[in-house]
Amino acid sequence: QVQLVESGGGLVQAGGSLRLSCTASGRSSAGYYAMGWFRQAPRKEREFVGAISRSGGSTYYADSVKGRFTISRDNFKNAVYLQMNSLKPEDTAVYYCAAAWAQSGSRYVTTRDEYNYWGQGTQVTVSS
Repeated sequence: QVQLVESGGGLVQAGGSLRLSCTASGRSSAGYYAMGWFRQAPRKEREFVGAISRSGGSTYYADSVKGRFTISRDNFKNAVYLQMNSLKPEDTAVYYCAAAWAQSGSRYVTTRDEYNYWGQGTQVTVSS
């Protein structure tokens, strides 16, 4: 069992930056899980943003954020981060952290249904 808590959301102007954090706690270390970020805008489906493998050596991003967002993790701190630069109004959404059991340390997970645990989300609002 893993509990995930996101933080770092807020209001930022277009072109600005934010860094989201996700802290894991519970019976299992976050190091056992591939981690991902998703987001959900009002009246839209929850969509994949990016993912990182257990080891942190492999990452994958949605085309809409590639080159602007970076995922990293610190397994000693049981934390994963989402650095968001050059933010656009269309990035406005609730951002969710998620954990997926992954036997391979180098595998990232992009499919929403493969994620086992979810945080409560943090709101990111980008003004134009």
